[in-house]
Amino acid sequence: MLELHDVTCVRGGRALFSHLDCQVAPGHLLRVRGANGAGKTSLLRMVCGLLPAAQGQIRWCGDRIADLGEQFARQLVYVGHAAALKDDLSALENLQIACLLGGLKATPAQSREALVAAGLPGRFRVPARHLSQGQRRRVALARLVLSPTVPLWVLDEPFNALDSAATEWLCTLLGAHLKQDGVVVLTSHQDVALDALAQRIVPLGL
Repeated sequence: MLELHDVTCVRGGRALFSHLDCQVAPGHLLRVRGANGAGKTSLLRMVCGLLPAAQGQIRWCGDRIADLGEQFARQLVYVGHAAALKDDLSALENLQIACLLGGLKATPAQSREALVAAGLPGRFRVPARHLSQGQRRRVALARLVLSPTVPLWVLDEPFNALDSAATEWLCTLLGAHLKQDGVVVLTSHQDVALDALAQRIVPLGL
């Protein structure tokens, strides 16, 4: 269970949003929507414990995330709005480094399988600078393939630059995670094909 209690965000002396209350039960997806500058990314960073709330509390399984520290960090995967790849490193190297930094153990073989699942067969050794924006996004999202037992996925505009096939793949991946009682928090300014997950979506507008 992810809970937001009276959460307020202030940036640059201005309140982006205030007094947010929300509960996301296991097996559900919190879809955050709002105009540019409404604070969507800031809210996701708060959920990850990367940005403190000006007011209110965020709780995970009943405990304040501020009190859980590294224990909470091990229970989530955060994929930001930028793919954040090192241009001189290969797709495989970027994925393995991202997993390492996130505390996830993945062998080279497992990482290659994840890239294949993400639609990147034969692109393991290609430097990131030679990948398209959609391919770069797939490399970043391949972490999710390696994180089926990590309960909380936090994704900032994950559908950006994805074609229809990749969008369908990601929706299927999200659905599988929710069926295992995982929790997903995501932002998206696009009308993506989440119809199959409609019964599991908790909408939140900023």
